[in-house]
Amino acid sequence: MKTKTKNMLFLLLMLLVIFAMPVTSRAEQEADKVTGGVDVSVLSAYIWRGQELTRSSVVFQPSATISYKGLTFNAWGNLDTKPYSAAGANYGGKHTETDLTISYSKALGMVQVGGGYIYYALGAPYSGAAAPLDSQEIFVTVGLNTLLSPTLTAYKEIDHYHQWYFLLGVSHTFALHEKVGLKLAATASYLVSNDENTYARYDSSSVATTDKYNNFHDGTVSISIPVAVTKSLTVTPTASYVFPLSDDAKYEMKGRGLQGAVSPADRSSSYLYGGVTLSFAF
Repeated sequence: MKTKTKNMLFLLLMLLVIFAMPVTSRAEQEADKVTGGVDVSVLSAYIWRGQELTRSSVVFQPSATISYKGLTFNAWGNLDTKPYSAAGANYGGKHTETDLTISYSKALGMVQVGGGYIYYALGAPYSGAAAPLDSQEIFVTVGLNTLLSPTLTAYKEIDHYHQWYFLLGVSHTFALHEKVGLKLAATASYLVSNDENTYARYDSSSVATTDKYNNFHDGTVSISIPVAVTKSLTVTPTASYVFPLSDDAKYEMKGRGLQGAVSPADRSSSYLYGGVTLSFAF
């Protein structure tokens, strides 16, 4: 039943792409028109909030977005082309995740405020493995329409993995050409666990303790080069470096990393990955 649910959610993403286009074309003549976009990212890894979710595998991440008067719906998926196996087993490609997000944002002068809800439909990492429990989050965000566009977002998990995740991000895009930009971005996070069983603090051996995690977590720096091929189509090469912001984060990122080293402490706690995103706006 859970597998069927994931497939239905992934199908919903594709249907959203198909049915959104004619709706948009009719709305373009209206003052408050529907806008949206379809993206497909091809990346060398899937790293989420400092957690290594793939290794030595290309991932495909399709996304579709519809917006109207500040209200936005997004569907996003992840396809792992070569699920990792510490034993060297050769698993076929697997759709591992579908995220559904509904949010609302509003500009108040130079301040942008918003909030929303995310449902994470999580699938098994490879065929025959147990699927993790799905997750749900609510979030609020505040940003400034000024230099570096600083934005602070607070996420609260409300289902199985009880925690707070605070994310501060800055970014700036330089115009290299009429159709080419250079975007630099950085984020820093702080994580507060409310349950040591689902999000524990790890010791210096990268082994889970009975304490709750409460410290700075992961940081990310990224560079991307958006190239406007047409008015609607953009191709964006990108590269990101993810690293721990504290010793607690380093131990935890190693402990939660994919298997491969005999000792968890010997695993990596930082990740460099990249790829390209194709975006079509309508």
